[in-house]
Amino acid sequence: MRNFFPVVCILLLVACSAPATFTPTHLSIAVPTAAVPTGQPTATPVYRSKLGAVERDITYCKASGIVLKMDVYYPKAMSKPAPMVVYVHGGSWSSGSKSDGMGMTDVPELLGRGYLVGSVDYRHAPEWKFPAQIEDVKCAIRFLRANSSRFNLDPNRIGAWGHSAGGHLVALLGTTDPSAGFEGSGGYSDQSSRIQAAVDMCGRADLRGMPADKAASVFGATDSFSDILLRGSPITFVSKDDAPFLILHGEKDGTVPPPVSQLLYDRLQAVGVPVKLATVKNADHSFNPIDGAMSPTRTEMTKLIADFFDQYLRASSSSK
Repeated sequence: MRNFFPVVCILLLVACSAPATFTPTHLSIAVPTAAVPTGQPTATPVYRSKLGAVERDITYCKASGIVLKMDVYYPKAMSKPAPMVVYVHGGSWSSGSKSDGMGMTDVPELLGRGYLVGSVDYRHAPEWKFPAQIEDVKCAIRFLRANSSRFNLDPNRIGAWGHSAGGHLVALLGTTDPSAGFEGSGGYSDQSSRIQAAVDMCGRADLRGMPADKAASVFGATDSFSDILLRGSPITFVSKDDAPFLILHGEKDGTVPPPVSQLLYDRLQAVGVPVKLATVKNADHSFNPIDGAMSPTRTEMTKLIADFFDQYLRASSSSK
């Protein structure tokens, strides 16, 4: 044992003096850019997974802390950016929903013709007085333009249709620009709220003379001929650069007098705006038959609406 200890020490000294070797596996090695694979296929556009389906409760704007929603219906097929039409429900500006209303009858035909279809909610009176309603609808149009790639829509081909209060709001969409003061502060101020085709189904184009209680609860009017009613009337804003109009009105409408739509027609025609007026024989405000068969029928009305959009949205490629 006395001779073993010196031998061990000598061996340890020899090992410690030997040159060190190691493999630098811990070092990061730069890979030349050219070595990264290129030409990978791009992701499938999101809208393709939604063809033939409905995307519900999309937040389109916020106004005074209220979250505003819309539904978007996709046609079964589309490749190029599609024209879009937006439905605005009725309900005396104080009720109704994006998921119901007379215009929903027209949605299948429009989808079948390749349109994207939107349906919007908006703030209701009496909690929210006018112009909250038109501010919301205008914000919806701006939102769609700002998100045209998401929905694969053509921002230069957007139309709208609405019934009753919705018809009134659509008529304002078709006749007003930012100078009217209805843009609101919901967002997307860099986008236009103008539309390229408007379908007004028995909307009140002239608010003067409406029932005093409704004038007060919706518009804050002190009487049926207050200045706010003239300011909220589509006839006030008619000009030669308005969108083309199709106006539908029941012959026996007891809620909105048919002469109101005749007045809008006359004013649009006088300044050279393309406009059609279809008086529906034997029809009331909701296009139900009274004292005989309706003409055109509700099915025929849907075709009129779709044909009108075809004329002005499929042929049009520029926004106003």
